[in-house]
Amino acid sequence: MEIPEYMDWLGWAPLGAASLHILEEFVFPGGFTAWYRRYRVNPSRVTPRFLVIINAALLIMCADVALIWRTPFGKAYWLAISALLSSNGCWHAWASYKRRAYSPGVITGLTVYLPLAAYGYLEILRSGAASIPTAVIAGMIGSSYQIWSAAYHNRSAKKP
Repeated sequence: MEIPEYMDWLGWAPLGAASLHILEEFVFPGGFTAWYRRYRVNPSRVTPRFLVIINAALLIMCADVALIWRTPFGKAYWLAISALLSSNGCWHAWASYKRRAYSPGVITGLTVYLPLAAYGYLEILRSGAASIPTAVIAGMIGSSYQIWSAAYHNRSAKKP
């Protein structure tokens, strides 16, 4: 089965969502860099170069999803990317709670990333465009970003 053509907007939705999220983090209201440096034990890794590379890679991956959306792999890739985005939204919520301070990105993380992932997962599974095992594996791969990102920062915090 396949998702109907009128749902092709869903392929582009992660790119739009990520763009809104990055705008919230760095433009309006902005302040993510300073907030993140206070959040992490070792802020030396949080350089403008690092943030540009990470966010550019995210936008490229989201654009790739849109370009291959109509392929079987495109649905699995969409599921993985939306899991990555929604896990990032959950991380922003957790970090805001933990620090008792607004984390730039938490609003779009909770109001855009999470509903998009839930809707997309349901639509893709309901249409039969991806199987449940594919969705589970893609979800695990996508949400693992938060785990290896934390490991990267924690490991770098231990280095002199």
